[in-house]
Amino acid sequence: MRRMLDLIYAGSLVASAVSLVTIAVLVFAQISGRILDRVVIATGGEAIGFQVPSLAEIGGFLFVGAAFLALPATLRAAGHVRVTMLAQALPEMAARIVTVIVLAAGLALALFAAWHSGVQTQDSWAFNSVSFGMVRIPLWIPQGVMTLGLGLFALALADELVAAIRTGQPAFRKAEAARGIDDGGH
Repeated sequence: MRRMLDLIYAGSLVASAVSLVTIAVLVFAQISGRILDRVVIATGGEAIGFQVPSLAEIGGFLFVGAAFLALPATLRAAGHVRVTMLAQALPEMAARIVTVIVLAAGLALALFAAWHSGVQTQDSWAFNSVSFGMVRIPLWIPQGVMTLGLGLFALALADELVAAIRTGQPAFRKAEAARGIDDGGH
């Protein structure tokens, strides 16, 4: 089970990275088209007019996908902003209880967000909602990716909660300790 969950988190992180690379490629293509047009005009030719239609909108959708798909792996790697001062100031058992409570609250919020996002995705599908740009993108696609990211984040929170209850050492605590964050380092 551990291996399967780690593969899911890694796959989600890869999909996030692919989204960011896609943004970079699309922006590079747009900029290259503009540069090519200027060179052609400077040499007496007519502009080709190459552009990526709805680039800003597509880039925004890809960025949302990248951000939400990175949540699970970032949690496990202790990449999220956490205030550890309280946990460090408490006795070990109290810190463990606070960690469990915070993870349970985070899980509840993530489940609510995933559910709400899923309902919105379903509505967009049912009503055939599309984006307003030149390229009409069905809104259920980026909303579905966001819902997937939130669902995987909820899964990662549940995974961390189980680890915190069983062993008191969720993966993000181990990652923090490995980087010296628990010892006052940063």
